[in-house]
Amino acid sequence: MIKNLDLYLYNTVTKKKDKFIPKNHQNITMYVCGPTVYDRPHIGNIRSAVIYDVLYRLLSFIYPKVTYVRNITDIDDKIINIVKTSGKNIIELTEQMANFYEEDTSEVQCLQPTVSPKATTHLNEMFEMINKLIVLGHAYVAEGHVLFSVETYKEYGFLSRRHIDEMIAGARIEVAPFKKHPGDFILWKPAPEDEYQYCFASPWGRGRPGWHIECSAMSTKHLGEDFDIHGGGVDLVFPHHENEVAQAICANKGSRFAKTWVHNGFLTVNGEKMSKSLNNFILLRDLIDKGISGPVIRYFYLMTHYRKPIDFNDNAIHTANKALNKLGAMIEPLVKEYNYDLQACDTAIIDMLNSDKVKNIYDSIDILCNDINTPSFLTGLFTPKPLENLAMLCTLIGFKPSILYSHFQHEIDPYIIELANKREAMKSVKDWISADSIRDEITAQGYEIMDQKGSGFKLNKKK
Repeated sequence: MIKNLDLYLYNTVTKKKDKFIPKNHQNITMYVCGPTVYDRPHIGNIRSAVIYDVLYRLLSFIYPKVTYVRNITDIDDKIINIVKTSGKNIIELTEQMANFYEEDTSEVQCLQPTVSPKATTHLNEMFEMINKLIVLGHAYVAEGHVLFSVETYKEYGFLSRRHIDEMIAGARIEVAPFKKHPGDFILWKPAPEDEYQYCFASPWGRGRPGWHIECSAMSTKHLGEDFDIHGGGVDLVFPHHENEVAQAICANKGSRFAKTWVHNGFLTVNGEKMSKSLNNFILLRDLIDKGISGPVIRYFYLMTHYRKPIDFNDNAIHTANKALNKLGAMIEPLVKEYNYDLQACDTAIIDMLNSDKVKNIYDSIDILCNDINTPSFLTGLFTPKPLENLAMLCTLIGFKPSILYSHFQHEIDPYIIELANKREAMKSVKDWISADSIRDEITAQGYEIMDQKGSGFKLNKKK
């Protein structure tokens, strides 16, 4: 069943918010540039994963099926350099880092994509596309390299909306005498002797694929020559996405490749670009190890619109933690209705999202459908509404009742929760003296307890 909701996304091609009209309403197709697996993901990588997870969830809510492809780049100069200097096995390294990426994205409540293709298992698809480009006159072989000829594609630059000379002047372009044009880019790169063992046989000699051809081949393999959405960081618009779309369109006559291009903004740390030289390079695992939970980090990302820059700092994390704790306290009475059976509560809310009850939250979902406007959507969660509606909305963006309540419990000392539950028991038998005594103990421990209408309680740490 297709929900009666209109989705608008800012399209990098048109430079405006366009109404999303899929190629096939029964199966939405989306490709997102994934990790290069040479290290654990940093918090910039994870922002992208969270943004496209929200879009994936929203699309899956509106449409019957979504095919979400996020690639894994497991052959690259950075990977080879680490292997050469460390002596690590390249397969073991890339598999370990791919597993770490899956673990870390799960920490921030990301669903796994439908398909996570690896570059090294799609070499035949790359060979086929490169050969087509050569036959069609869009690529040429020079000194063991295969290069795409940018001058053969008249629309080159349409995605970034810059003239070819302007793009080349502002980019790190490898100067090479064998290039017909300075902007020509590599489809296949020959392997030097000390890298033979890390590279692959091909019709053009032993080597490895260019970065751009990997994504073109994998997206075409799993989604077809034309698909609905292509996502990634804004830093990928040029040269990666510009080159990716050029070679795909030239290889497949009549194709327009991705219809909608979605790009998320940069992340800084305390106002500065994240880099190892500034000693502010933060892996997600660093934060988890410091006790900052995955849901808090996810909430932090969603407080800023995905197209805007976002700054990681202690104050932002404190704000996210406080907001998530408040939502946990708000959802506690609903969890109590299910006798604190978190799984049962989660299941019930998911069932509601698939029932007619979901129409009660359409107005709020419309906010999210306006170019994934998570900041306004989050603000709306704190306005008065039935608890079931609140739970459905939170679940929609990756915060199930169990996650919210568990976070709320984590923030409150278990001993205090035990006291509060004893007080409830004393109230139920009208032992008001004992109940008041327990209240005094809770207050003395630095907490305040507030009785909810009917039954139940709400606990807060005193500031």
